[in-house]
Amino acid sequence: MSANSKLTIAAHALAWIGLYQRRGHEVATSEQIAASANTNPVVIRRLLGELRRAGLVESRRGMGAGWTLARALESMTLLDVYEAVEPGPLFAMHRSTPDQGCVVGHGIQPTMQSVYEGIEETVRHELARVTLAKVLQDVLAAPR
Repeated sequence: MSANSKLTIAAHALAWIGLYQRRGHEVATSEQIAASANTNPVVIRRLLGELRRAGLVESRRGMGAGWTLARALESMTLLDVYEAVEPGPLFAMHRSTPDQGCVVGHGIQPTMQSVYEGIEETVRHELARVTLAKVLQDVLAAPR
């Protein structure tokens, strides 16, 4: 199993758009953002669609088409981004119900659910503490 990078790529896209707008540009294209993230523009468009539904970005069609921030980076947290692109729980249970006649099969889901709820609460708390403005600040301060 591999880790999911949607949150990281979505944060990358938002920070990129924020910086691009701070430098005087009105809209950013998915191709420009994709080049920075070294991914396909289709991946970026899908993520930006999820971010648009969450009210974090807006899109323009026609002449001057592209993407803009719907809110200031200072008012967006990583939790906002996470909830936009990862709507489900962080961890999942078995795809089918374990053997309830087995002592482990009977008790594993409630046991793990309790653990996962604590982890999820901690993750959400930490993500809520970090704004996209802070992400961009740290990105710009990173040694090259």
